[in-house]
Amino acid sequence: MTSMTFTARQSVDPSKTKTQCAVVPVFGKSLSAAAQAYDELSAGAISATMALGDFSGKSRQSCMLPGAGGAKRILLLGCGEQKKFDLAAARKLTETLYNSLNKSSAKDALIYTAELKPQDGELATVLESMARNLTALAYRYTETVAKPKKALALSKLLVSSDKEQLSTKEAQAALDSGAKTGQGINTARNLANLPGNICTPSYLAKQARELARGNKKLSATILDEKKMAELGMGSLLSVSAGSDEPAKLIVLEYKGGKASQQPYVLVGKGITFDTGGISLKPGAKMDEMKFDMGGAASVLGTMQALRDLELPLNVVAIIAAAENMPSGRATKPGDVVTSMSGKTIEILNTDAEGRLVLCDALTYAERYKPSAVVDIATLTGACVVALGSHASGLYANKDELAEQLLAAGQYTHDRAWRMPLWDDYQKQLSSNFADIANIGGPGGGSITAACFLARFTEKYDWAHLDIAGSAWDSSPKGATGRPVALLTRYLQERAEQQ
Repeated sequence: MTSMTFTARQSVDPSKTKTQCAVVPVFGKSLSAAAQAYDELSAGAISATMALGDFSGKSRQSCMLPGAGGAKRILLLGCGEQKKFDLAAARKLTETLYNSLNKSSAKDALIYTAELKPQDGELATVLESMARNLTALAYRYTETVAKPKKALALSKLLVSSDKEQLSTKEAQAALDSGAKTGQGINTARNLANLPGNICTPSYLAKQARELARGNKKLSATILDEKKMAELGMGSLLSVSAGSDEPAKLIVLEYKGGKASQQPYVLVGKGITFDTGGISLKPGAKMDEMKFDMGGAASVLGTMQALRDLELPLNVVAIIAAAENMPSGRATKPGDVVTSMSGKTIEILNTDAEGRLVLCDALTYAERYKPSAVVDIATLTGACVVALGSHASGLYANKDELAEQLLAAGQYTHDRAWRMPLWDDYQKQLSSNFADIANIGGPGGGSITAACFLARFTEKYDWAHLDIAGSAWDSSPKGATGRPVALLTRYLQERAEQQ
């Protein structure tokens, strides 16, 4: 995957700085200082273009002009009205910037950002968002195609900011944070986009080892099925029973904080392909079940961002990786298994397998005496029905933890919506033959799945993100890398409070 570099600089002189493309944001019909400078250098080309009505500075408008001064091209970007410019408008600006540059062959560009402070945020937020989104937009899947889509020519973006708003150091920190988060998003997307015959539990384990290699703060431990059986993970192992691919419990430990600091734990669902098992899924769109390890992919992407950002925090990632297949050895509806916690589970539907691998991983998390645990899973179709693709479903047993995650999602526009976790729903999981059933019927399916997990998280602060709707798109088909941005921001804020 190609990467883009972002460099902050204060008050860049349009007449002296050489660039293949100078990007000048324009608010309506008023020209910024940078736009005025390029207008003079181009003998009035910008004002003439606006006078002709070819460009009026509206949001999502762009216009590429011949260069002037040190610039070979001048790209005008419409920002709309200054008083209405907010973080949403800034995101639209980034998309327009990307689309415009993608049509050119410019290998480097310079953007003037002094006037991009939004009404509902800070310039640093805009710079971070810009770097994150440009990095994510530049993603191309190349792994299994002979002729992948043409990559963006742009590899360097120089960002001119206003020293009265941000120091060069602060601007660079915002750009670095966004770029490294964007790279984590792309790692998650690439893993989830891989087909199930490549991205197996063993492949995920290999990627975790690669992530930790050469880094003194990050270590990887892989538990095989024999070790999981010794630990009593009968629930997790019931999912992989029908597959020739062995399950793996993948553990990454990042020690960036003090030794006495209790770690934050991320738990990812890593079902590398989900047929539904004996409760076989319909054939239509079953190919999309390669995305059922989206939670695991997002955890690995977040750990990459965490490593690259060098956050002063202790974080543990636990990934329960398995393949859910039907065979003569597969778990059957009605079977009862014993989880690591000692609780017995009646498996009424083998297609409700995500909670079966997660419950043992959540019990395993207890040994770290965590500050908080967040699990991430493409868990239920019911969540897609409830929230669509725009928001991840959020459940939590502590209000403060829920609020922290919601705020992180709002900041990054990787949003979540809090759902109820009331005890009233627990009765739907009652079983005559075990301590708990693995499904609770058609009503409130996402909620009862979370209620199932809640029974294994009573010893610590816990939140669950159901990303079944947000982890991938069906048209065009591909992984989104969510919620890497939310999780990375959440951990950044925890690090700032240490």
